[in-house]
Amino acid sequence: MARVHNWQLGREMDFPYEARRPDRQFAMIFDTNKCISCQTCTVACKTTWTSGRGQEYMYWNNVETKPYGYYPLGWDVHILDRLGVQPLDGPVYQGKTLFDAAPTGEIILGYLPEDIDYAHPNIGEDDCTGLMPQGAHLSMPHMQWMFYLPRICNHCTYPACLSACPRQSIYKRKEDGIVLLDQSRCRGYRECARACPYKKVYFNAQTRVSEKCIGCYPAVEGGRQTQCTTSCIGKIRIQGFLGAPDAPDPDNPLDYLVFVRRVALPLYPQFGLEPNTYYIPPVHVPPPYLRQMFGGGAEQAIATYRAAREDRKLLGALLLFGATPEISHFFRVDGDQVIGYDAKQAEIVRVPLHEPPAVRELYDVKHRAYRTNIT
Repeated sequence: MARVHNWQLGREMDFPYEARRPDRQFAMIFDTNKCISCQTCTVACKTTWTSGRGQEYMYWNNVETKPYGYYPLGWDVHILDRLGVQPLDGPVYQGKTLFDAAPTGEIILGYLPEDIDYAHPNIGEDDCTGLMPQGAHLSMPHMQWMFYLPRICNHCTYPACLSACPRQSIYKRKEDGIVLLDQSRCRGYRECARACPYKKVYFNAQTRVSEKCIGCYPAVEGGRQTQCTTSCIGKIRIQGFLGAPDAPDPDNPLDYLVFVRRVALPLYPQFGLEPNTYYIPPVHVPPPYLRQMFGGGAEQAIATYRAAREDRKLLGALLLFGATPEISHFFRVDGDQVIGYDAKQAEIVRVPLHEPPAVRELYDVKHRAYRTNIT
């Protein structure tokens, strides 16, 4: 095992390979406060990448209702139970990672879901009581919260799938950090599916090899954001690149939100994989649940997010979500607008910081109709 630095843990940890951070890291941020679970992202990904034989059960992108929704069934409950209770207080994570907790003779602590665990991709949808099927209203008192968690492959800095593959068929691209799988080398051992705690590697029973999210790299190479990002109706996503954790660029919207303002947090950082999809935590969920899911900075992230209306640069970065299909490498606030720029610093989008109201007449003379909504 090599010793590598995991900035999300605030310390070094064990990993099977020497640290080789990419030139820039593919990353995505989700604003959970805006997601309505319309599943447009899921359908967009499904119809683009996984419509073939053996891919029927594969959802490289899915949206879960937390705390009672999972795909596959109970994926995070199972791995959290195996990892055990770990201390999460303080800026440095003192508990065990999945690499630390690996059984003797194994690289990482994991488990392989059963086939039936993939049978219900929408289990727990809109459920805030844990009672299935319908009938939750009969349980009183019941919880008054739930939220939607969109998920894709995290394209981790220290991928569990890569570390566990005996064939070295999984690799991380130097130019953008996207994690890909060479199917010509894969022999279908499913060690990658066992190792990934997020269960975002799938086995194709028809082709007998594994498959996973490819980060829409053909689009990314052309300067465009991923299919799930550009199709998002609620504009909850932004995809781009992260720089070095110890030298963030405050003019890069992802660096600014993740490293500078720390309003976007990783999913289960205690696993030790340094995932590169980040979440703005939901503002209405009990803090203990959020700390377990997003780490100790969840409450501060919510406080920063709530104050965005008084912070022009933060507001500007948040308004770039869904504003353009192109990747915003840089941004700045100019007057009452935020401007996004591509990699060559050419302007690609302008968004007003405050949408001006439009008041219409109650009676539309041209169409001879009354309006029920005039603002």
